Amino acid sequence: MSQINIADPKGRLGVLLPGLGAVSTTFIAGVEAVKKGIARPIGSLTQMGTIRLGKRTEKRVPKIKDFVPLANLDQLVFGGWDIFFDNGYESALKAGVLEKGLIDQVRPELEKVKPMSAAFSQKYVKNLTGENLKNAKTKWDLAQQLIDDIKKFKTENKCDRLVMVWCGSTEIFLKQTAAHATIESFEKAMKENDAAIAPSMLYAYAAIKSGIPYANGAPNLTVDIPALVDLARINNVPIGGKDFKTGQTLMKTILAPGLKARLLGLKGWFSTNILGNRDGEVLDDPDSFKTKEESKLSVLEYILQPDLYPELYHKFYHKVRINYYPPRGDNKEGWDNLDIFGWLGYPMQIKVDFLCRDSILAAPIVLDLVLFLDLAARSGMKGIQEWLSFYFKSPMHAPEIYPEHDIFIQLMKLKNTLRYLQGEDLITHLGLEYYD
Repeated sequence: MSQINIADPKGRLGVLLPGLGAVSTTFIAGVEAVKKGIARPIGSLTQMGTIRLGKRTEKRVPKIKDFVPLANLDQLVFGGWDIFFDNGYESALKAGVLEKGLIDQVRPELEKVKPMSAAFSQKYVKNLTGENLKNAKTKWDLAQQLIDDIKKFKTENKCDRLVMVWCGSTEIFLKQTAAHATIESFEKAMKENDAAIAPSMLYAYAAIKSGIPYANGAPNLTVDIPALVDLARINNVPIGGKDFKTGQTLMKTILAPGLKARLLGLKGWFSTNILGNRDGEVLDDPDSFKTKEESKLSVLEYILQPDLYPELYHKFYHKVRINYYPPRGDNKEGWDNLDIFGWLGYPMQIKVDFLCRDSILAAPIVLDLVLFLDLAARSGMKGIQEWLSFYFKSPMHAPEIYPEHDIFIQLMKLKNTLRYLQGEDLITHLGLEYYD
């Protein structure tokens, strides 16, 4: 297998983050702490993960960062937009995710991250208000301002390349309309201030127009529309999304494949969450919750495939609830009750109480997406990067195929893509040793 020609990761890599809240500041502070040697990048595949090459007998298992040419953490430069004026240090303190002692150790680096004014409308995130906002007559004008921000950031920070990852809030639920069908209809809708064009779409458009890889960390419709997918292909830009796979859905993509592998039936899966951070406040609005609910509900159907296993999974009951509870802060609790059945139909139950830290789980995802999307761009890859489905609740996919949600299959696809890029044999777990 021939190796793909990958451009060297030389120079500075700018990381642009719409939304400088809990996730972004936890990510930035974490990277700076790792660079100083005061913390470890736990949860990051690019920093700690390994990859097996060839046969098991060859014992070739390098770290991923030593196998593929990824940008180094020292090359990263951070910037972003937010509706609040707080710099990275002030925002990290208010988020309350990390201990103040740790934040203070990277204070100079965090204070350098000052938010650019945001393209924002409360129509799409009803429970948030802010003052650091852009003004323009049309959404088209706002998009041009974002493009100008990108150019300015790249020049002022002497960046060679850029990547953008949406870390902002969940917007209200939107369905695809004619405005999203083509690049022409999308640009026309921006100029006409069409309600179908959400602020997150303006960031995605600005990134893709600027030739910058883009990932959507929220369940918003955003880049998952024909117009922006086509624009990404034309501009040779890698894109991915949507919705970081962190707490409860992470557990579902681990447990559900196990149930199907052992052919255990499912009658119902009830999920409820309590969280008190800005995400919880936003999701307290029914329209924003609808967007998140759609993202969470799709996982089990695709993994369990009830059409193939009707005796086990036909019409299982699936309910998801999210409750805003301010005292909990960023320490989210995801509680699940599974009613399953086994041999001869006898009922059993599984209870899961995951007391997780939402931004702690999301931060390494942001890091991996930044480095892998940059790798994809330098490898000449464009359009939807399905191999990055590992990181998302609702993975983007080609319209003619269904999305892959099984986390173990997702990981195999990711690592096989890295093997392919470097000209190594793909791991299929097929062998002739039994016949030698």
